[in-house]
Amino acid sequence: MIPHRSKVATWGFAVVERTIHLPEPVEIDGLPVAPLARALIDAARRMDELNSVRAMIHDAVHRGLCTPEELRDELAQASTIGSALPRIVVNALQDGVDSAVEQWLESVLERSGLPRPTRRAELRTSDGAVVGVADAWWSQVGVALQIHHDEVALEPDKSPTMPALVAPGLIVVQASPAQLRDEPLVVIQDLRAAHRRARQRPPPNLGSVPAAPAA
Repeated sequence: MIPHRSKVATWGFAVVERTIHLPEPVEIDGLPVAPLARALIDAARRMDELNSVRAMIHDAVHRGLCTPEELRDELAQASTIGSALPRIVVNALQDGVDSAVEQWLESVLERSGLPRPTRRAELRTSDGAVVGVADAWWSQVGVALQIHHDEVALEPDKSPTMPALVAPGLIVVQASPAQLRDEPLVVIQDLRAAHRRARQRPPPNLGSVPAAPAA
């Protein structure tokens, strides 16, 4: 990036962008670079696939490298050229580090072809004992999906350990956020296999209530 009055042109591998909103640089190993939120928006403006833009931006937000507010500020100043896709993604972001995982999970559920599950369900036995929280719960067949949210917490050492879901007859599919993002087809195959197994036995006697949002 260079001031808009500069006459330097793009050459070879170096793409030059003139801007009237030159950001305060951040130094990395002595090299001045653009703040990450600005770099993400500039990169997204040159991309043409919504899923790629979403994956890039959600990954940065989820890892705590920048905030939705910083991205919105950069979009407000950015050129409208190429801004349609990053605007879709940024406008859909919710504050907090769970937004990316929620999007990845939603994509897996939509692509699975399975009945719509109950989201964030606290499972309980017939006598009221709490089994744990399922991120997706198919009560008709007794299948639960549990995501290891603690694996991507901003402060892993301070994250509570998530107890495994264990109950007679309950079939649980475990997945990590990285699997939802990078191996969605594997998770989908595991969910479909779990449903096939579940249909071969009576569903467990478990009830559910809405669980608190993920931390």
